[in-house]
Amino acid sequence: MTVPAGGVPASVVADAEQAADAADARAGIRTRPAHPDELDGVLARFEATWGAGRGPDRAMVQALDHAGNTVLVAVPAAEPADAVAGPQRHPSTGSATGRPLGATLGFLGWSDGLHLHSHMNAVDPAARGRGVGVALKLRQRAVCLAHDVTEMRWTYDPLIRRNARMNLVRLGAEIMAFLPDFYGELGDAITGADRSDRFEVRWRLDSPRTARALARGPVPSWRAEGRLPLVADYERVRAEDPRVAARLRDASRDAFAVLARDTGLRVELDADGDYVFTRDEADRSP
Repeated sequence: MTVPAGGVPASVVADAEQAADAADARAGIRTRPAHPDELDGVLARFEATWGAGRGPDRAMVQALDHAGNTVLVAVPAAEPADAVAGPQRHPSTGSATGRPLGATLGFLGWSDGLHLHSHMNAVDPAARGRGVGVALKLRQRAVCLAHDVTEMRWTYDPLIRRNARMNLVRLGAEIMAFLPDFYGELGDAITGADRSDRFEVRWRLDSPRTARALARGPVPSWRAEGRLPLVADYERVRAEDPRVAARLRDASRDAFAVLARDTGLRVELDADGDYVFTRDEADRSP
């Protein structure tokens, strides 16, 4: 196979597009770039998730979109003719609010190598559990590979198990760094007064690890040198008993401190949904 220097093979791009299309079909949606008249709906989806004023303003999203960054939406796969004709419905989203079912925003970065930073990924609570968030990530991946960008990065709260599972197991991203209080005091609808500790993850878009994850391959049996169990629903604990949540946060900080002292250790998620500290290679086979 002949590939231009630095270029991603056309077959890899085609496979990525097919994977994104398949994820759309499973979720009953279409993921695609937002239309210019949908940017207000994108902002509304972000605000519905994080709270008013917690995301970029309209001008910033317009500029990012105009520059060619990934401003993507998830909309219903098909709408009956009478569902889009009424004056209360947006012609693209089919939603009474004009908000897409999901929206994601990413922009290029070049710290430690060219990558797409996938900054925001929001899904309508009524559509969660269908794979909409995964579908948006896979569409971003296809767009990146089509433009010879082979890595994506983003941050997530390390105590939220469902996000850890999606990022590390379902997609095959890997943890790069622990960033305590990364965003400072957020005070948004999700984090509230909790500390904004984050893991930064790297998704090597055409790696053996990613291929295994997207094929739903088994999680490797990581050789553990330490563990941190996760509660099933940290967000619920945080809402119902902030003091318990604070103790869990403190314990996680103590556990993750070892990563700064020993750069040979990495964090993975095992088959039980708990963190393990390991020296295994990220692309290790099961």
